[in-house]
Amino acid sequence: MKIAFDAKRFFHNTSGLGNYSRDLVRILATYFPENEYILLNKNKSERAADLLNLPNVHFIKTTKGSLSRQLKMGKDAQQQSADVFHGLSGELPLKWDKKPIKKTVTIHDLIFVRYPQYYSFFDRKIHFWKFKKATDTADKIIAISEQTKQDIIQFLKVPESKIEVIYQGCHQAFKEKQPEEFIQQTKEKFDLPERFVLNVGTIEERKNLLNVVKALKDTDIPLVVVGKKTKYFKKVERFVRENKIKAYFLENVSMDELAAIYKLADIFIYPSLFEGFGIPVIEALFSKTVVITSNTSCLPEAGGPDSVYIDPKNPLDIQAKIKFLWQNESERKRRAEKGFGFVQKFNDEPIANQLMNFYKNILQ
Repeated sequence: MKIAFDAKRFFHNTSGLGNYSRDLVRILATYFPENEYILLNKNKSERAADLLNLPNVHFIKTTKGSLSRQLKMGKDAQQQSADVFHGLSGELPLKWDKKPIKKTVTIHDLIFVRYPQYYSFFDRKIHFWKFKKATDTADKIIAISEQTKQDIIQFLKVPESKIEVIYQGCHQAFKEKQPEEFIQQTKEKFDLPERFVLNVGTIEERKNLLNVVKALKDTDIPLVVVGKKTKYFKKVERFVRENKIKAYFLENVSMDELAAIYKLADIFIYPSLFEGFGIPVIEALFSKTVVITSNTSCLPEAGGPDSVYIDPKNPLDIQAKIKFLWQNESERKRRAEKGFGFVQKFNDEPIANQLMNFYKNILQ
C-alpha cells in the first residue's frame, strides 16, 4: 500500500498538529514497514530527519505554483500512484484528476465553533469552510476523540457512519525510563523545587492557567509551567506577582527534559476549558504522575477513571483537589499506578493497527 500525506504540519509545526503528524508516520513506518509513506510538501525541514532516513518514508516536493497545497498536492499524490491520501490537519486538496485514490482527513477539534471569542471572524469562516469541504470530500474521517466525533456530527452535519475515532498517542520520550542522573541534571538545570505541581501547554485563555494560580493563592505549593507565552500570560504573571505565588515559567525545554520534569512533579494539572484530545494528560499518565484535569470535553476520555476531575471555572474546587492529592502520597501513588495501566491503550502498536485497518477498510 502507498499512503500519501499532506506534510505541511509534519515539517513546520513544533507542537500539537506537528507531533500528531510525525507520530502517526513514525508508528505506521515502524509497525507496517512493507508499505510506502510519501510526505508531500513544497519543502522539508530538519525536524524529524530521522523519519526521512527510514527506507519506506519519502519526501516528494509538490508541484510549484500559487496555492500548490490546495490545487496541486492531490494530483501530485495521484502521480505517485498513492492508494490513499491522508490530510493530517483538517484539510484536503481541492483539485484531483481522474486517477483513483481514496481520501481521508483527521479532524482534531472544532474549538473555533465552540469558542468563537478566541478566533477572528475571518479565521472562523476560513476554518469552517475548509473543514466542511474536507469532510464532504473525504471517503472516511478520523476524529481524535469521541468529543470531536460528536462535534463533527453536530456542526459539520456529517453522518456518524463516515467517522471513526482513532486516538493519538504521545512522543516516545514519555514512555522511556530515563537515567536517574539525567532527571537530577534536569532538576538542577531549571532550578526546580523539591516538590511541585506541573502545568504544560500554551499559556492562553482557553488553557485556563489563571484559575490554577488563583487556586494556589494562600498555599505554599509551588507551580512549574512549561509552555509558550501569549498575551494572556501577562494576566497570569500579574496575579502571581501580586499574590507572591511560587511559580516557575520554563522555556526552551527539550522533549527529554520535559519527560524528566513530568516524572519529578507530584501532580500534573490541566484545567483546560475545552480540548480536542489533551495530549499532556497522556504524557503525564505515561510518566506515572497523577493527573487533575477538567470534567469537560474529551478530557475524561484521556484521563480515564483514576484521574481527579475539577470544574475548571471554580478555583476553590481546583484548590481542594490539589490539596487533597498534595497531602496524600499513598493516594497519589495509587491513582498514578492505575492511570499508568489505563494509558497503555494509547501505546503505538494498538494505534498503528487501528490506522492500518482503517486504510484497508476504505480501500475495500
